[in-house]
Amino acid sequence: MTAEATCSSLLPRLFQGTAAALIALSLAGCAGQQKKELTTGSIPTLSKPVQSMNATELSQAAESIGQAYERNPKDREAGLNYANLLRMTGRNEQALAVMQQVAINHPSDREVLGAYGKAQAAAGQLEQALATISRAQTPDRPDWKLKSAEGAVLDQLGRSSEARLRYREALDLRPNESSVLSNLGMSYLLTKDLRTAETYLKSAAGQPGADSSVRQNLALAVGLQGRFQEAEAIARQELTAEQAEANVAYLRSMLSQQGAWKQLAKADDGNTN
Repeated sequence: MTAEATCSSLLPRLFQGTAAALIALSLAGCAGQQKKELTTGSIPTLSKPVQSMNATELSQAAESIGQAYERNPKDREAGLNYANLLRMTGRNEQALAVMQQVAINHPSDREVLGAYGKAQAAAGQLEQALATISRAQTPDRPDWKLKSAEGAVLDQLGRSSEARLRYREALDLRPNESSVLSNLGMSYLLTKDLRTAETYLKSAAGQPGADSSVRQNLALAVGLQGRFQEAEAIARQELTAEQAEANVAYLRSMLSQQGAWKQLAKADDGNTN
């Protein structure tokens, strides 16, 4: 059996189990600016950039910023940063609770509403997230980040055509933005159009400022087409040894569902002999 045929037989089962995880990556990409540089203010100074932290360091950062939030729950910056770190460590329900309070205290703040919508989406409240993000958007001053976030929610709702329209609107406002191109690629990946997905993800990975999550998405799209060795090489690019191993572990976890990793690796070996 060819790699492409193997991939086709696995995709229905694989995508059923991984769609939520892929959309979570898309939403994380929308928040790339927050991940790279936390909002400053009354929050503690972090020892290193958030995107280079491992799980333990992220947990410690969340604890530190959480203490600042507890001292003053009405502090906008502390609330935004605490919720963002909570989402990055998988504590989605707690992140949503924090953002609910921040939104109550700052009901007309677009950035707050956008972050609240992302927290709702991460917690599975998709229709509510769509309404919140739409409320944050203004026709006279459209925000590309909100359009991209709206697209990610629409993708999870299965409304791919609408989602791609939002991504393209975001790209009109912010041409060649890597996080938006990555989300667009993931949209095609979710509908099993792997070659189109790879095209957009390659473009995303080639943009200045593209982060590890973009390359991770590209590696997944390549791996799903049976090009195992190439996928692993992409997952290891431009990272520390620890980060590279984490990326490869993620890639394996995605492709190992229903035996996909093993079968695609065999197919790739067969193509190279």
